Amino acid sequence: MVYTIRMLQKQIFIIVGLFLAFQIGATNIDAEPYYLKVKAKKGDGILSLLRRYDLNHQTCNLEKFYALNALNKGDELLKGKEYYLPIKIFTYNGKSIRSTISIDDYKKAVRIKSYNEKIKKKNLRKTDYTKSKILWVPVHEIECYTSPTPPPSPSGTQAASGAKIANPVKNTTKKKSKHLYVPLFGDKYKDVPIISDRLKGKVYYLVSGHGGPDPGARCTKECSNTLCEDEYAYDVTLRLARNLMQHGATAHVIIKDKNDGIRDAAYLDCDKDEVCMDNQKIPVNQKKRLAQRANAINDLYKMYKKRGVKEQKAIMVHVDSRSVEKRQDVFFYYYKHSSRSKNLAANCHKIFKQKYEKYRKGRGYHGFIKDRGLYMLKNTLPPAVFVELANIRNKNDQQRIIQDDNRQLLANWLYEGMTGEEFLD
Repeated sequence: MVYTIRMLQKQIFIIVGLFLAFQIGATNIDAEPYYLKVKAKKGDGILSLLRRYDLNHQTCNLEKFYALNALNKGDELLKGKEYYLPIKIFTYNGKSIRSTISIDDYKKAVRIKSYNEKIKKKNLRKTDYTKSKILWVPVHEIECYTSPTPPPSPSGTQAASGAKIANPVKNTTKKKSKHLYVPLFGDKYKDVPIISDRLKGKVYYLVSGHGGPDPGARCTKECSNTLCEDEYAYDVTLRLARNLMQHGATAHVIIKDKNDGIRDAAYLDCDKDEVCMDNQKIPVNQKKRLAQRANAINDLYKMYKKRGVKEQKAIMVHVDSRSVEKRQDVFFYYYKHSSRSKNLAANCHKIFKQKYEKYRKGRGYHGFIKDRGLYMLKNTLPPAVFVELANIRNKNDQQRIIQDDNRQLLANWLYEGMTGEEFLD
């Protein structure tokens, strides 16, 4: 009799448990979607965090991130703190993405499916949404999706934006209007209108300092936002490359960050995803890093020389670090055993002096030109100039690199120094 009662109690317990489980499951299916929350890692900035989750291609994701986390533009993330991402979590109904989130758009459903698969491949989620019943939906798919601009039709015009001699395509919808399509420059600047062919047949190699495991000079304690040399040098380098391409030059960007592009923000997130040429990992060892860059330039130089290209030049763009009190105008280094390197540096120096006299009357220009046996000056075949844009720790100098208009002016003036031609925009 006791045994029978116990068995009966056990059966009742199982039935009740199943009933509750069913109710809980039903509740989850009908639950309101919520936003994904993740912890910031060391070195994370807002843009780099969004980039990790592939949310950087739609501007509204950034705005949503600010709103969800009550942040303002320029705010930093704190390591270990949890932040909401513009990703809504839905309970997948096991039938279809469209019925799960109540949409009719098939293409949108395909994009969401692809997004979940991509995120799983990046190991940012452990299980497939069909098995876990957890569907990630980026906010832009629900609130603000805009179709990416389709690339223009191919053409035979050559220009190089980085690793290989690329053939960016031009838009020939207007008879007299030619454009290059260079995704490396980012969404806002990837369409490059060709203004002239004054630099046709000339090749330039542009190397932004540091990158990958080495951010270069940094401003941390003295700055409300961490500034990293490689990010600002890279932005000026891309702007210079775009200037050169606008006038028909072939411009090779040796160090690249395919996610960044030309940025107009004051504070550029520090990250470590830069590569050399076509996805070559940048070594930790400094000498190996420099040899990698020099070899990339020299291989291309030899190829172009065989093709009969007569004018090839290189520039290494850096940001210096000195004492906080030290104001330092843009200055240049050259290789003393190369008269062409010296002439190139002297021309850049002359342009900056002229610009300061014109636009900064009474202030004076205190940038200098000097020979120095730097690896990249000694070991690259084309004549090269090494430029330091500012003292990253000095508040006044910082304005030269923080303000995007100033970064563009730096690129414009470097263009004139490198080419001997007035920059036409």
